[in-house]
Amino acid sequence: MEFKTATLNQLPAIVRLLADDEFGATRERYEKPLPKEYIEAFAKIEQQMGNSIIVVMVKNEVIGCLQLTLIPGISRLGTTRGQIEGVRIDKDYRGKGVGESLLRYAINEAKTMGCEMIQLTTDKKRKDAHRFYERLGFVASHEGMKLSLIN
Repeated sequence: MEFKTATLNQLPAIVRLLADDEFGATRERYEKPLPKEYIEAFAKIEQQMGNSIIVVMVKNEVIGCLQLTLIPGISRLGTTRGQIEGVRIDKDYRGKGVGESLLRYAINEAKTMGCEMIQLTTDKKRKDAHRFYERLGFVASHEGMKLSLIN
């Protein structure tokens, strides 16, 4: 396995992973060519310092991804947090340690970049994901809330 920062060439594989999921199937559009919104979003991520998509590769194939964003803050004496989102592993590689390796890689990257804490959100319905994150040491210490700004 190889971990690296995603490139635009890997974007279709990333969108495929995001769409190949019970929740993603209703909110993502994996099609050829990719909708321009994905390309525009990827460009914004690349331009923003402290924001990246990390992919895990096997034989030049993207088999997993996540987004890692650094959030400098004032609270907790100026602590920088790492925010992890969009964790996906190809269904053929689940249960083989790929997700754990990817998360540990991202956590190490965040530490290297000065983060003192990692946080993530996961849908309340994803019970398997909750057990996975708890096994890695994450604690459900807060209640997350979201407000959609589109109709």
